[in-house]
Amino acid sequence: MISVVILTLNEADNLPRCLASVAWSDDVVVLDSGSTDATVEVAKAHGARVLVRPFDSFAGQRNYAMEAAGLRHPWVLHLDADEVVPEALRNELLKIATASSAAYPVYRIASKILFMGRWLKHAGMYPAYQVRFGRAEALRFIDHGHGQREVQPPEQVGTLRNPLDHHNFSKGVLDWFSRHLRYADREAQLMLAERDRPLQPSDLLSRDATVRRRALKRLAGRLPLRPWLRFAYVYLLRGGFMDGAAGLRYARMLAVYQQFIDLRLCELKQH
Repeated sequence: MISVVILTLNEADNLPRCLASVAWSDDVVVLDSGSTDATVEVAKAHGARVLVRPFDSFAGQRNYAMEAAGLRHPWVLHLDADEVVPEALRNELLKIATASSAAYPVYRIASKILFMGRWLKHAGMYPAYQVRFGRAEALRFIDHGHGQREVQPPEQVGTLRNPLDHHNFSKGVLDWFSRHLRYADREAQLMLAERDRPLQPSDLLSRDATVRRRALKRLAGRLPLRPWLRFAYVYLLRGGFMDGAAGLRYARMLAVYQQFIDLRLCELKQH
């Protein structure tokens, strides 16, 4: 019915929870980037097939799995090891995969960011979507900033009603900052590449939330005082204050992340 691809790097602690949430699939592939902990052993102990490939980008890893893993089913779900598929999402995925026909070749999924024991409903920008589920022949990705995007135009992308649970801080805030230092380099390079690309006003007014969010991100990249603006947007405009202390801390962390990006952008402009 559905094959599952999970990207890993030193995820021995997170992986059992992720694998348990997709135990309904008989074809789970773990694509590891060279873990030095017990990630590979944990994956094999849970019956997953394991491939190893040095990490180049999220899009590169996901596309490699689509081509090289010998996936057994016509529908594929992509996960990170710190993500969990709740029962409601599982049922929605299986309903699409077992239907005689589907409305779309690929589908985007929202994620619920969990921090300090609670769901960041407001500060976590919910619902922010990524395409993670689709037919094997259609599900491909391109690099964009530190992450990836789908190759399909918006009208060919469906939206699932139920979200993933994202345990984004399962390794602690120091790990989060370490990862986001790396992400800042890719985001800065993207900002530099797109600085002369015209912004379409129609994108800002689009009915598609993903198109609108991406346009707002590009607009924000051209404004001054970006760390402060990001904090104000997340904490005030998006209602992060309603997430309590967790919302305040997360908004401050995102402001620091924006500072990382801006400092790296300054460096790139000097070269």
